Amino acid sequence: MNGVAELGPLLAGALAILLVLTAIGGALQWRLNPDGTNTVVENLYARIVSWWGMVAFLGLAILAGRIGVLVLFGLMSFAALREFLTLTTKRQADHWALAAAFFVVLPAQYLLIGIEWYGLYSIFIPVYAFLALPMISALRGDTSAFLNRIAETQWGLMICVFAGSHLPALLTLDIPGYAGRELLLIAFLVFIVQLADVVQYSWSKLMGGRPVVAAISGWKTWEGTAAGIAAGGAAGAMLSWLTPFSPVAALLLAVVSCIVGALGSLVMSAIKRDRGVRDWGHLLAGRGGFIDRLDSVVFAAPIFFHLVRFFYAS
Repeated sequence: MNGVAELGPLLAGALAILLVLTAIGGALQWRLNPDGTNTVVENLYARIVSWWGMVAFLGLAILAGRIGVLVLFGLMSFAALREFLTLTTKRQADHWALAAAFFVVLPAQYLLIGIEWYGLYSIFIPVYAFLALPMISALRGDTSAFLNRIAETQWGLMICVFAGSHLPALLTLDIPGYAGRELLLIAFLVFIVQLADVVQYSWSKLMGGRPVVAAISGWKTWEGTAAGIAAGGAAGAMLSWLTPFSPVAALLLAVVSCIVGALGSLVMSAIKRDRGVRDWGHLLAGRGGFIDRLDSVVFAAPIFFHLVRFFYAS
């Protein structure tokens, strides 16, 4: 794709930022955490290390092109759905519905995106899958906590598969004068939202402030969140050359995406508190599982997709 060559400066910028963060993290480790007992510094450095893996993972998928992106996000949706449903209440009567969710609904959603059938992939999960899966479970005749079991599966599909699939769905947008560069939209969204997440975490942990919702996440502060959103918006304006947006439009889209991402991360934190866990999984050192790493991006993706489709796609 034509847009792959233009990813060079973006990837170079991301690597430069990671190098700076790694140097800062190493210095903090040396000065403030020589014995490994400072949990804030230890966690921050572990998160920086995990970001290296995520950048490499996304870079390889993007270089692989359209199919690589679809496969990447399909696998990530599978891993995220597994993480989510592991923490929910399930009974033997749910096994058929779960098998359908993983091996029918999930691949079908990505197949529909692959063939660019917007009219169906935009409603397939929230309409057809949401109606079919309770029917499958009801046929097993187990009514114990039935509503909770079904709702948890539906919510997992909504977040991990439906919302997440809107990232590769950006490849299907027909934007005049932008053909062949759609990959850049994925890179743009992931970069700005992840940057906002990094700044929010670093500011909140190192500078402190007023908690957004202390009962859900004591470390997330209003000041850190505002700093993250501001950083994401500024980065969006500076990266407008990657997109079909003007600098002002890119800033606004970035700010909206970062706000939604921050709120989405808060929602997922609330679910973790309800389940009594710290992380969704342990696949990524210091950052939990795939959901922990991408929750803000997943929430932002559908909003970003539909705003771009409404204002820019033909």
